Amino acid sequence: MASSLAAFRSAAGHVPGPRRHHQSATHARASSLLRQLQLPPAEPLPRRRSRRVAAKFTTGGGDTTTGDGGGGRTKGGAGIDVAAVAAVLREARTADDVELLVSGFLGGGGEGRRLLPLQVYTSVIRGLGKDNCLDAAFAVVEHLKRRGVGLNQFVYNCLLGAVKNCGEFGRIEDVLADMEAQEIAPNIVTFNTLMSIYVQQGRTDDVFRLYGEIEGRGLVPTAASYSTVMSAYKKAGDAFAAIKFFVTLREKYKKGELAGNHDDWEQEFVKFEKLTVRVCYMSMRRSLVGGQNPVREVLKVLLAMDEAGVRPERNDYERLVWACTGEEHYTIGKELYQRIREHDGQISLSVCNHLIWLMGKSKKWWAALEIYEDLLDKGPKPNNLSYELIISHFNILLNAAKKRGIWRWGVRLLNKMQEKGLKPGSKEWNAVLLACSRASETSAAVDIFKKMIEEGLKPDVVSYGALLSALEKGKLYDEALRVWEHMCKVGVKPNLYAYTILASIHIGKGNHAMVDAVLNDMLAEQIEPTVVTFNAIISACVRNNMGGTAFEWFHRMKIRSIEPNEITYQMLIEALVQDGKPRLAYEMYMKASSQGLELPAKSYDTVIEACKAYGSFLDLTTLGPRPTKREEPIRIENNFSSFSQVKELPNSTYHFGGTGMYGFFRYRMVRP
Repeated sequence: MASSLAAFRSAAGHVPGPRRHHQSATHARASSLLRQLQLPPAEPLPRRRSRRVAAKFTTGGGDTTTGDGGGGRTKGGAGIDVAAVAAVLREARTADDVELLVSGFLGGGGEGRRLLPLQVYTSVIRGLGKDNCLDAAFAVVEHLKRRGVGLNQFVYNCLLGAVKNCGEFGRIEDVLADMEAQEIAPNIVTFNTLMSIYVQQGRTDDVFRLYGEIEGRGLVPTAASYSTVMSAYKKAGDAFAAIKFFVTLREKYKKGELAGNHDDWEQEFVKFEKLTVRVCYMSMRRSLVGGQNPVREVLKVLLAMDEAGVRPERNDYERLVWACTGEEHYTIGKELYQRIREHDGQISLSVCNHLIWLMGKSKKWWAALEIYEDLLDKGPKPNNLSYELIISHFNILLNAAKKRGIWRWGVRLLNKMQEKGLKPGSKEWNAVLLACSRASETSAAVDIFKKMIEEGLKPDVVSYGALLSALEKGKLYDEALRVWEHMCKVGVKPNLYAYTILASIHIGKGNHAMVDAVLNDMLAEQIEPTVVTFNAIISACVRNNMGGTAFEWFHRMKIRSIEPNEITYQMLIEALVQDGKPRLAYEMYMKASSQGLELPAKSYDTVIEACKAYGSFLDLTTLGPRPTKREEPIRIENNFSSFSQVKELPNSTYHFGGTGMYGFFRYRMVRP
């Protein structure tokens, strides 16, 4: 018998068994407990309900008068309140405590009537385990042994269950040692209980070891055995082993090698398949959260499930979709979406919205649009969140078109939105207007502006600013001034950047007095000119070959205590070279360098070439080494599509025209 329990005892730690006390102390404590419960030590317990659930255990049948053949009798057919017995025994620590405490539940009549039925004791042991009274449960077993009751596997399995419920796993050794001493061989329930304890401890290797020994001991695994092994695979996160185990089990079932009722096993296999899916889900979720190569790991598990014929439900796929949150997860999200659609065509709208968001985060905007199109064609009907998400993706694409000046692409995007029932707002139309301005496409800007009005939208300062910029770049100054007058007439208040464009328009017309008037109007409106304003004026002078005027505005800028930046010096050097003043251009370059400003290589080359062309005797070595910074175009930029995440989307045009940010139409260096 020692060898039959060696496998269990080798894996369990040793903790001393129940505590022992002197007889006198035991009697004193037991009497105290009985007094607290108002129970006389030697009289029958009055029948009353426990405040706990009074689960009455009534003896009957062939074993009504015996404790499973263990000796001792009770009154024939008497009902015993098991919950009350358990409540009394909760404070018991030794067999003597149990002896005295149960006496109140027994009738008189001699020594032969000193035991309750064995079924009562096993129920009490289970209840004490649930109440976390493990010492009392061990004391009950010691009491039965002292009274000479023939203990069986059921008693010890109940005691193991109590150890499991209390979590005092170190006392497993006590139970197994006692079984060995009583020469009681473990049965399949013992194996199942121990395996479940090891699962709870995370000792999955011990679970697999015990499972491997079951058949070698002549035992037949039950459904609980298989479920426990599957739980161990779940704990270990080994989806492939779980799938392999399920396939092996299914083959045994098909061959009729599993003992038991066929219909019962058919129901169990539905549970096993769901448990296998759960193990795979947990494994894939772990990969998505912290895997080194989550896409590859998840796809391998999905492929293994397909090959094994393990069929997840739609809810399983949808739960996994929610775990896809990283940019690299879009492949998994798309695969899961296709599987859900192919399953039964039904899908949760919240899952679709999550996928639209995920595709946008991964910069797969057209894939997001495909999902939105499916919502329109196949259902479920998109809601406001679906609309806002897909609009945000279009805004990202329109923003890219604006930055690159790809106005035709912007127009196609607007058309695509309208095809899908998405009504572009002012923000979307403004993006295309800005793209036209960036590309200096004056005619296209005018057409887009007219189309915007035809769609029932009211142009704002962003719209007018983009149109003014396009007209200024096309040197249609008179038309630009008429647009300005119309803007003021309809009540659209100009901002800093609109005034900046107006100043550039007057520079282009050669009307310097009007530029001063524009600056005075700005001050009257409490709008302070900035370096952006003067950079725009100097840039307009360069475009119109007015180098002397550019240098004049540079001095006026200094008078207003506005510090020049790289753009200022870059434009000024170009203007001075145009005006045939290489020495002055050289001095401006040196001045910028002394202020720590980094000019592009083109400014350096412009000064060198101009000095050589005009035969200047300047020591060009003082310029230092040629900068590595390449020339960057000066662009009209704004903030209105600078978002990259949905949470950062502006919800009004105030974002573009505010005074606390760069806002609409600023001249600056845009780094690609």
